[in-house]
Amino acid sequence: MALKFLGIYPNTPNDGSPTIWLDDDSGDLIIQSWKADDATLRQCQEVGSIPGHSTDVPDHETVIRLPANMRQFIPQPDSEVNSGNGGT
Repeated sequence: MALKFLGIYPNTPNDGSPTIWLDDDSGDLIIQSWKADDATLRQCQEVGSIPGHSTDVPDHETVIRLPANMRQFIPQPDSEVNSGNGGT
């Protein structure tokens, strides 16, 4: 796994700030950020995703809250950037 640093929370005041990396081998994003609080987890479960899919978060997964100003570091495939589908 070859990680490439993409960005850190702007004007970070300490060592525990959200950070994002790209795994050059798989294309996966590796994200360090704040754990979602219980209220956010409940909202995720209420909204759900697709019909019939469990809303439980398995032990090997977690839900994180990525600050909005970190979205600038998420790479976009050329087709999405050029088509106007930039995720907003």
